[in-house]
Amino acid sequence: MIRRSLLALALVATMTACAAEPQAVAAPAKAAAASPAGDAAIREALLGLAPGMEIGRISDSPIPGFREVAVGARVVYVSNDGKRLIQGALIDIASRENLTQASEAGLRQGLLAAVGDDSRITFAAAKPKHEITVFTDIDCGYCRRMHSEIAEYNRLGITVNYLFYPRTGLGSESFDKAVSVWCAPDRRQAMTEAKAGKALPKADCTNPVTRDYDLGRRIGLDGTPAIYAPDGTQLGGYVAPAEMLARLDEIAAKPAR
Repeated sequence: MIRRSLLALALVATMTACAAEPQAVAAPAKAAAASPAGDAAIREALLGLAPGMEIGRISDSPIPGFREVAVGARVVYVSNDGKRLIQGALIDIASRENLTQASEAGLRQGLLAAVGDDSRITFAAAKPKHEITVFTDIDCGYCRRMHSEIAEYNRLGITVNYLFYPRTGLGSESFDKAVSVWCAPDRRQAMTEAKAGKALPKADCTNPVTRDYDLGRRIGLDGTPAIYAPDGTQLGGYVAPAEMLARLDEIAAKPAR
């Protein structure tokens, strides 16, 4: 089961370019330090388990005797000698914080921050308070519902940055629709019309749709809309505007890690 799961992570992780390296969650003072030679043993062990796996940052772990290893935008824990692996959620009981999710959010933050403004379709709030990144599919029902409320998100001060994730895959009808939106003279208008079910003139040009799709796979996206806060926290699928504002306010109020 672990081998199958790691192979799946490896497949996703090798779809796109090298991983970003955001700051790791701080390890307790008693966590055992590992040498570069130990990290090399960890890499060798993981590649033996799943050849072709893209292994990113290896860093201190909250678990004594283990290192935290980034596999794409996912995290696993491997013993310093490379002989044991833990995969799953690591919870701090006192704070009830999911430390694994926190680390993975940091990895997502770096990947999403690397997407340039010229590769997004942005619906900007006139008085911005928060910003979100949304992987969207033209034909997804909840994606359409969310976009039908775009004016309310903006009114509440939430700027929405769209990336494409055609769920039916590269070269599909949904993929072609995304390309047509991107290649339209007015992308925002084209997005709104396509989300309303209007057939757009088919167009083609240099576009980021394949790159967006690969990024979504690497992050581990499993449905649309997939919504992320600036710190990489996944906010869920469809979230109503008022609830979205409340969640973003809560994240913004937390002390920086």
